[in-house]
Amino acid sequence: MSDRKKWDELRQEALSHPDAQEAYEATRIRYELGRTVREHREALGMSQAQLARAAGLQQPAVARFEAGGTMPTLPLLERFASALRLRLHVGFEPLDRAS
Repeated sequence: MSDRKKWDELRQEALSHPDAQEAYEATRIRYELGRTVREHREALGMSQAQLARAAGLQQPAVARFEAGGTMPTLPLLERFASALRLRLHVGFEPLDRAS
């Protein structure tokens, strides 16, 4: 048997470092926000360009956001929500319930 570690072990070891956990969490949040906007945009049958126009943005900014490439401000999230005919809701959950 080899001394090589499995991917799950390496991942867990890397995430045990506090800085890595913080970076992972920031990335997860960006990804989830982008995915949510994309899902709502697609459900409305909108293109990225249409969403961009409705939100007062350029299409590449929408693409970057949907890919998780930017951490948005609350005003930007409000612009997306309005363009998607949604109401922005921001809240807190106990860590044991968070995904």
